[in-house]
Amino acid sequence: MLLHGYLSSKESFYYQTEFLGRYFRVYAPDLPGFGSSDGLCEPWSVGDYAAWLIRFADALRLGGVYILAHSFGARVAFKALSMRPSLASKLAVTGGAGIVKPRSPQYIRRVNAYRRIKKFFPAFAERHFGSAEYRSLSPLMKESYKKIVNEDLSECAAGITCPVYLLYGREDAVTPPAEEGRIFHGLIENSVFETMEGGHFCFSEHPDAFNAKIIKFFTER
Repeated sequence: MLLHGYLSSKESFYYQTEFLGRYFRVYAPDLPGFGSSDGLCEPWSVGDYAAWLIRFADALRLGGVYILAHSFGARVAFKALSMRPSLASKLAVTGGAGIVKPRSPQYIRRVNAYRRIKKFFPAFAERHFGSAEYRSLSPLMKESYKKIVNEDLSECAAGITCPVYLLYGREDAVTPPAEEGRIFHGLIENSVFETMEGGHFCFSEHPDAFNAKIIKFFTER
């Protein structure tokens, strides 16, 4: 099962779908609100996405699957496995997110400035504060985004019992491997941490090298 990142879709795993399909039956859903899926009617949290994933698996009578999750997809996988450990027998994570790090003084000042300006000039505040990713979202999806990025999934990750492979691009500036990857490796007892050439989308930047590592993890005993 392939779980894509935020503002992405199943198509981001084009090279993996084609490659892994030679060896496994591949399920690559568009998570609700993304790709060709239905839009959300209310802001969803990571828990909402995890519950949806479990319902999706139940509808297809899936259990003990191999999961490959990218970025936001890793958040969903960590949460879903905390709710149902038997969902996966192996989990591969690339560019995985879910650690809420201490806020810097600069970040806190910027948030306070945003809140003050939003009271009087909401349109200006929305255009000039937050990441480009955040500014591109609809009002509903902004509320969902805030729920997602403010939930720390350390405890969920630490409770995972199946083998976990953490594979990060060395040039990943979105989820730096020295931060996110190593933290998850320290939390997850049965995990292996590795880096490879590339950035946050190393799996599509260097698909052959990535696929070789993933298939080894999924097929080794």
